[in-house]
Amino acid sequence: MLEPAVRALREEALATDERRLLVLAGSRDATAEAAGRALDAAEIPTAERTVLADRRVCPAEELPLDASSSLLGTTRSAVVLDCHDETRPNAIGRAVGAVDGGGLLVLCTPPLDTWPTAPDGLADALAAPPFTTDAVTGNFRRRLVETLRAHLGVAIYDADAGTLERDGLTHPAVRIRWSDDTAAEPTGEDAFPAAAYDACLTRDQRDAVSALEVLRDAGVVVLSADRGRGKSSAAGLAAGSLVAEGRRVLVTAPGARNAREVLARATELLESLGSLEAAEDRRVASTTGGELRFHDPASAAASVGAYDVAVVDEAAALPVETLAAFLDGPPVAFATTVHGYEGTGRGFDVRFRDRLAESGREATDVTMTEPIRYAAGDPVEVWAFRALLLDARPAVDPLVRDATPGAVEYRTFTAADLLADENRLREVFGLLVLAHYRTEPDDLARLLDAPNVAVRALLYDGHVVAVALLAREGGLSADRRRRMYDGERVRGNMLPDLLTSQLRDEAAGDPVGVRVLRIATHHAARSRGLGSRLLDEVANEMAAGGPWDGGRDGAVDYLGVGYGATPDLLRFWRENAFRSVHLSSTRNDRSGEHSALMMRPLTDAGHALYDRSATFLIRRLPSVLADALDDADPDVVRGVLSATDAPVPLDLSDREWRVVASAAYGPGMYDAAPRPFRRLATRALVEGVEELDADAERLLVRKVLQARDWEWVADDLDRISKRATMRALGDAYQPLVDRYGGRVGAEEAARYR
Repeated sequence: MLEPAVRALREEALATDERRLLVLAGSRDATAEAAGRALDAAEIPTAERTVLADRRVCPAEELPLDASSSLLGTTRSAVVLDCHDETRPNAIGRAVGAVDGGGLLVLCTPPLDTWPTAPDGLADALAAPPFTTDAVTGNFRRRLVETLRAHLGVAIYDADAGTLERDGLTHPAVRIRWSDDTAAEPTGEDAFPAAAYDACLTRDQRDAVSALEVLRDAGVVVLSADRGRGKSSAAGLAAGSLVAEGRRVLVTAPGARNAREVLARATELLESLGSLEAAEDRRVASTTGGELRFHDPASAAASVGAYDVAVVDEAAALPVETLAAFLDGPPVAFATTVHGYEGTGRGFDVRFRDRLAESGREATDVTMTEPIRYAAGDPVEVWAFRALLLDARPAVDPLVRDATPGAVEYRTFTAADLLADENRLREVFGLLVLAHYRTEPDDLARLLDAPNVAVRALLYDGHVVAVALLAREGGLSADRRRRMYDGERVRGNMLPDLLTSQLRDEAAGDPVGVRVLRIATHHAARSRGLGSRLLDEVANEMAAGGPWDGGRDGAVDYLGVGYGATPDLLRFWRENAFRSVHLSSTRNDRSGEHSALMMRPLTDAGHALYDRSATFLIRRLPSVLADALDDADPDVVRGVLSATDAPVPLDLSDREWRVVASAAYGPGMYDAAPRPFRRLATRALVEGVEELDADAERLLVRKVLQARDWEWVADDLDRISKRATMRALGDAYQPLVDRYGGRVGAEEAARYR
């Protein structure tokens, strides 16, 4: 029964140039045996198969589940995904994206009726202590099963009983596929080589390559498409054309694997032009002297000025602050996926357009809609969009455009609430996707199943206008805290884990906290205080108890947050009563930012944890700034320090006060004794001194706290000279001596007035 059904499924897939999905449900052994029989019946060669599993399933290229990202940028005739040990939403999305037209996606699953409640590694990943796997629901898998049984193009075979539940055939009408070979390619003297256009497979792709010709000048191109439309290939053909002209082209993406298609297409083009000199994993060179080189995002943002052109692939998976760095450089192309599982083009568009407008650079927008690897309307793509909410979107702009803090309703949503209302679920998840570059299918499972996660929202006329994804942390046993202190990592407890393991506070995991994982406001109602209203409502609810067991008095002890620090974000969280407790000494590989951790205490226990954490931050930060953080953005440092009210003891001797006062008002020198200057600068930046403007505060950070040399500081802050910079530092210390110097400072200053 299986073999004839699979042959019919494969024949229909090939005839329509679509994919089909085959579910093999049953025991581990039965589904593995059925997978081998199915692929043999489909006559798919072993070399064209990939199995994603942590066990032996059938003859094929074998990848562990942890390596599903290796499928990005690849094309296979069949991908088998084993879901017996763990159901991973991200792996499902990546497997779908790797299957070519005419191919099969095969899911090996437990029996469908018991799959939602079967033991699963997904539960292990979602059970953040003190919760156990027993508290993890099976909502994501239950919804997944419902979509498998409802969507076209999905065949279901009971491998234990040997029966076919669904044949998966769609019986499509005959299609007439028009081929337009009349599209003219550019023929001007500035056009890319004809070989670049000959390599294009659709008119969409030719149009995209043509639009990318503006990269010869000062152009910016935003290239958007769903997966499988050939946008990376188009970018690669354009890059290869530029390299053939002798230009240096930088390419970046979230990971080197994401840029493989760009480098591969450039290599093929240079080879066809007879100008390929070298092709390496991260570099392609031409005999003309041009080259294409891959850099990770942080490195690319720092070195973009050394190149003639930049290409940013999977741009939606990178934060806006990283992307903005490319707008100050050479011509640049941003290629982005519209409905992706590592960032979406819609979110990129909303978050990035303001920065693009501020840059003053005009952008050419190109949208590719025609699939290359499979036909339009492919049922497996339709299923994946629904099952993983890849096409989820917030309410349309007119429905929420008039929302204000006084006109909205605060709502709590359980997973059951969201599952009962598909439109509400899509609005919530769509808003999270739109607002945050890292929201992905795994977050959907976390939202629906994790016992430590909750959703809070503001509604305007019944539509979601702001949403917060929250996670309970802390409340850990003494034994767990001891093991954390000794080096054991604890999943889902970011603030307690860091404060315990890195900053050596063994009691940090005792208070109960709620961390804001994501907060998003609809782009049509931004900058009106809706995010602040939502945070205030969350704080009030948690202080009264919240949905989880709280601390000693039943309340949640603090709200927390961790994020890639930028001046704007630091300002937002500070204005919402969050206070700094940590600034990471290393930059995040994807965001290129140092991470800030902040707290909003709600109870006495929360205040006690904050007080000792902030006090330790103030004691150690000046030392770290002169070492590992000496490259941190001075505005980030200013923001971190201004967002704490921890005491900064000055404890300067009379002699040290005379050194500082003489440097401010007389012939004294900073270099003679930097310590008192550092203590005083820290105090001023924490408390805020009205007489210090932003430029003076940046000077305190760069020279005094980060201990950069005078020439470097003068250049970085656009000062006229080293001498002028030294004088400016003395001027900056005058109001500090006046405010904090007491009798000794005043007497010393009076000698030079």
